[in-house]
Amino acid sequence: METPLTQHISASRPPLNLRDYEQVGGYQALRKVLKSMNPSEVTKTVQESDLKGRGGAGFNTGMKWSFVPMNDGEMTKYLIANADEMEPGTFKDRLLLEGNPHQLLEGMIISAFAIQANISYIFLRWAYKKAARLVRHAMDEAYAAGYLGRNILDSGYNLEMYLHTGVGRYICGEETALLNALEGKRATPRTKPPFPQVSGLFGKPTIVNNVETLCNIPHIVNNGADWFKGLSPGSDAGTKLYGVSGRVNNPGLWELPMGTTMRELIEGRAGGMKEGYKFRGALPGGASTDFLVDQHFDIKMDFKSVAAAGSRLGTGTMIVLDDRTCPVGFVHNLEHFFAQESCGWCTPCREGLPWTEKILLSLERGEGRPEDLKLLALHTQFLGPGNTFCALAPGAMEPLQSALKYFREDFERHINEKKCPWAKDHGTH
Repeated sequence: METPLTQHISASRPPLNLRDYEQVGGYQALRKVLKSMNPSEVTKTVQESDLKGRGGAGFNTGMKWSFVPMNDGEMTKYLIANADEMEPGTFKDRLLLEGNPHQLLEGMIISAFAIQANISYIFLRWAYKKAARLVRHAMDEAYAAGYLGRNILDSGYNLEMYLHTGVGRYICGEETALLNALEGKRATPRTKPPFPQVSGLFGKPTIVNNVETLCNIPHIVNNGADWFKGLSPGSDAGTKLYGVSGRVNNPGLWELPMGTTMRELIEGRAGGMKEGYKFRGALPGGASTDFLVDQHFDIKMDFKSVAAAGSRLGTGTMIVLDDRTCPVGFVHNLEHFFAQESCGWCTPCREGLPWTEKILLSLERGEGRPEDLKLLALHTQFLGPGNTFCALAPGAMEPLQSALKYFREDFERHINEKKCPWAKDHGTH
């Protein structure tokens, strides 16, 4: 099994420096691009590979690049790596940043060349202190070696790169809120259209891609689109960094073919549930996705299959719910997070998320009423897609709406017994 993204990452050794990275073929893809390819050829190769964005949206990466205007003379353009990994339960980009930062840099330089951007940013989560240190060092090495700056490898192509550390707001994971933050403004989403590909950072054409997405680019350039599609037996191309957290025997992160089943992830890689615990459900792609349950155990973890099951692949990092954890408390914890992280820009999100959180808290305290379940269901509609300015509130509603569907009896027990049953039955939430 090929693992292009993680083959040179190991907990038993330090991350690759520039010399190590070059010895395993690093920056050969960049040399190939600058020597023998033009920007449109790079974009076409990535588009034909069917690389879909690994940040959650799953849009074809090359197609996204193709929306950037190219016949524009010397217009400034920007390429941004979204490394603001604040989705609860998600830690995949951290592995790439800390394990092989030059892989990201090479992917960014090639991607910037494809859209003819001359300025690039890495927008990094504030808490990733180690990643910040390693990325800064890798950038210094790349500048010294001529991979960044003016006239890269005597090609005439220029690219400056900057590391920007965020201040810790979940909303900055939304690409237009990220752009506002980079401009020194309040991190609120922008109206679309215009889309960033046409009018993004400082009003200039901008591409924002996820870290995992960008790390795939050198391998696609080196090996070709057909190779990338051949890594997966399913409908979605390439490999995926899948994670599992919760009460499993071996929580962790693995690079596997796109479309690996949920059963293989939980029972195979994660070693099944810990002794004394049973599986009840899982959020397949981070906190803002719908629960999958026993009946979904054999679905393929790809964009199409997970959507058909009523959820989203999202980041591919699964949070497992066990039978000794209160589903209401589980969801309340998530809604508390989302309510805190709302930027407050639109009324449904600003007012609806705190209201949702308070209702769930009253259920946990044994103060719930039968009509509260109807109110929660209404919130999942009022805060759903199309009713808010961005996807934060609709994403927050996904674990709630699916919990009401699959664990309704647990919600009803809180009301009928006037307490959280798990506090007595298991002594834990």
